[in-house]
Amino acid sequence: MRSARIAAAFCLGAIFSFSAVAQADVVLSQKQVRAFRSWLVTIVEDQISRGPNPRWFQQDCAGLVRFAVSEAVKVHDENWRKANGFSGRILPGEIGLSSEDREKLKLWQIGNGQKSNFARAITLIQNNSEFLGKTLEQIEPGDLLFFDQGDEQHLMMWTGRRIVYHNGSRTSRTIASSDNGLRAVSFRELSQWRDTRWLPTTENPNFVGFFRFKFLNNAPRFGQSLEKGTL
Repeated sequence: MRSARIAAAFCLGAIFSFSAVAQADVVLSQKQVRAFRSWLVTIVEDQISRGPNPRWFQQDCAGLVRFAVSEAVKVHDENWRKANGFSGRILPGEIGLSSEDREKLKLWQIGNGQKSNFARAITLIQNNSEFLGKTLEQIEPGDLLFFDQGDEQHLMMWTGRRIVYHNGSRTSRTIASSDNGLRAVSFRELSQWRDTRWLPTTENPNFVGFFRFKFLNNAPRFGQSLEKGTL
């Protein structure tokens, strides 16, 4: 536990040290931010309800977040809907991105001015997100929870009604008890977890806090209320 506390403290310091260079290249309107959040939630929740999309190749906690963003920025025409099993479903309105902005949002800042379509959990947080705090008041759908366990880091996403994540492992699909690694829990359930390393509380040194993608940082309030009675 001591090493985890040190790692968490170091990680949080590193996050703030990166803040000057982690500005998003794309500036969205409030309408676009709302649409982006809706698409993130739609895509992440779809993985829970129907299982991992066959086009989602890197299946771990960071991979789920990257996949949701990469699919959200696409043009969701009928070809996309058919390929992803969304035909006939009510979907969010289009974000209205230019081709240039779509390409920019597919890449992540990985440090030293470099960008890549691959980024680990800690890189998504340090270089591409902004710290919100360790309490619920400011978070909105599409925001992230970040945990640092010392040797590894973990991401979860708030969808407006529950927390969704991939636990980084899965069992074979050929056995009856196959497990795709996807999980969805309420805040209340996670806050009562027996393994205290995963409690999203200010008292947990392994919980670094809530974060928001830079390109969503100017978002208006959106989604369900986070009053304690609704959790």
